[in-house]
Amino acid sequence: MSIDKAYQVFFVGSLAVLTILAVLCLIRCIIGPRISDRIMSVNMVSTLTIIMVGVFTVYLGEAYLADVALVYAILSFLAVIVLCKVYTGIYRERKHVERHQEEMQTVFDGREGQ
Repeated sequence: MSIDKAYQVFFVGSLAVLTILAVLCLIRCIIGPRISDRIMSVNMVSTLTIIMVGVFTVYLGEAYLADVALVYAILSFLAVIVLCKVYTGIYRERKHVERHQEEMQTVFDGREGQ
């Protein structure tokens, strides 16, 4: 077996493993019970995609793919920041509604006692 053939087997094998891991993370994203699980799995899928593009860069010997990986990393970072911001807003709104309901319940309970 030549060294080129060994590298080819290595690259294809690593891409296959990374693809399986990305699919498993996607499944976790779909069935994740909490929002934080979904955010983490989306971040992991993005990271695995960046790694796959890096492996393709070395395998094909095309330097422009490294630029594609960097742009994708920036977009992935921004997407996770936006998802976290949305999650924080939903969490704060939910807490505000719960506090308001508790206040209304105490007011209502106080009227019944009179």
